[in-house]
Amino acid sequence: MTSYDEDWTDGQRAVYDECHQAGTEWAGDPATPSEDVQHVINLAEADDDTFGDAETDFPPLVDAVTQATGVNVTSVPASHHDPGFRGFVDGVRDATADEVFGL
Repeated sequence: MTSYDEDWTDGQRAVYDECHQAGTEWAGDPATPSEDVQHVINLAEADDDTFGDAETDFPPLVDAVTQATGVNVTSVPASHHDPGFRGFVDGVRDATADEVFGL
């Protein structure tokens, strides 16, 4: 499900879409450890106030943003206002059955 900020540019929406797809594929991969999926779901559920100005270097997320933007990044802002972060965590949540993690 698409979840854009109203003021995002077309480029930011494209990053969201690509990261969402990457998150969906990553979460749906049988080789992905369930603990890692749960970690991302916890990030998705956290309030931005919890993060402060934190960044995350979680490899699947960093890889998704690098691929979506074409820029080699080493970390991603842990913020639901960031299209890469939100796209990836939304994709993971969308790919994960509610009953699996009690969402």
